Amino acid sequence: MENVNIRVASPDDAEKLLEIYAPYVEKTAITFEYDVPTVHEFKKRIENTLERYPYLVAEVGDKIVGYAYTGSFVGRAAYDHSAETSIYIDEGCRNKGIGKRLYAAIEEISVAQNVINLYACIGYPDGADDAHLTKNSAQFHAHLGYRLVGEFPRCGYKFGTWYSMVWMEKCIGAHEANPAPVRPFPELSPAEVDAILKDA
Repeated sequence: MENVNIRVASPDDAEKLLEIYAPYVEKTAITFEYDVPTVHEFKKRIENTLERYPYLVAEVGDKIVGYAYTGSFVGRAAYDHSAETSIYIDEGCRNKGIGKRLYAAIEEISVAQNVINLYACIGYPDGADDAHLTKNSAQFHAHLGYRLVGEFPRCGYKFGTWYSMVWMEKCIGAHEANPAPVRPFPELSPAEVDAILKDA
C-alpha cells in the first residue's frame, strides 16, 4: 500500500486504535481477551508501553490502519534484552504490506535499544483453522524470519473452543558476553527515531 506513514503513537490515539482492536476481541481468538477495554484503559496501556518501549501506528492520510508495539518479556531483569511484539491491522487493510512495514520499524527501533530477542505470543488452532482463528499470524511471523520455539497446547478457551498458543522468536542481534545495556524508548533521540521511521 502506497503513502503509508508510520509514527509514534500517542495516548490520544486510543479511541481510533480501539476501533481496530475491538473486532479482534469480539470476533476472533487472535487475542484471548474476552471484553473490549474501555478507551480510558486502552489509553493507559499506551502510556505504560511508551514509558519503556516503542508503540507505533501506521496511517494512510488521516486514517490509522494498524499499530504495533513491543513490551516486557516476562518482566525480570535478566530478560531485559528480550521484548514481546504485538501487531493489529485494520480489518479492511490486511495483506497490503502494512504489517511488514510496522514490524520493520519496530525491529530497527529495538536494535537501537539494544534488544536482541523478539518474541511473539500467537493464538493457534488446535487442528484445522476455524471461523475465529487461523494459522495466518504464525505464517506471517515465519515469513518475517520468526521461528517456532514453543507451544502450549489447548491453553486458551474462547467461543466454546480450546485453542493453543505458540511462541515464535526472532534474534535481531548478537549474544555478546557483555551486551550493551538496553535503552528505554524515551532515551532514543527524536532524530534517531525519526530517521528510522522515515525509512520504514
